[in-house]
Amino acid sequence: MTRWMPHATVATVIHDDGYFLLTEEMSEGRQVLNQPAGHIEFGESLIAAAYRETLEETGWEVNITHYQGLYINTSPSGITYHRHCFIGTPIKAQPDATLDEGIIGPRWLTWNDLLNAEQQQQLRSPMVIPCYRDFRDGKQFPLDIIWNFDQGDR
Repeated sequence: MTRWMPHATVATVIHDDGYFLLTEEMSEGRQVLNQPAGHIEFGESLIAAAYRETLEETGWEVNITHYQGLYINTSPSGITYHRHCFIGTPIKAQPDATLDEGIIGPRWLTWNDLLNAEQQQQLRSPMVIPCYRDFRDGKQFPLDIIWNFDQGDR
């Protein structure tokens, strides 16, 4: 019997005065835009992973304020991703931050910029626009909706 193992990831919607923080990166030989996102490391909480991935992919320290939701997508290669999306605000840029391999740098975009990037097929994942659309629709949950027994919650 084959055991199904989805990939657990985090992503963030970081917003400030009508702009969203994204990352510009190389993926499969092309330049794309994505939410700050990545895999959760062993022993790491979801929220800690969201902070870390945002810093590693944008060079920005952020304040994670809400859990937005779980987005599930199976890629053409057959890998299923469970993306836990968080909402946050920027604190400050870290100009000396070491960005992950393949990351070009941070990009601040408006909603219209995001829609244009979608039309131009510049987004890395089909999960990007739904996350931002849900943010615009006010979908959010308090962080204490997450119970992390390994971290001593409750």
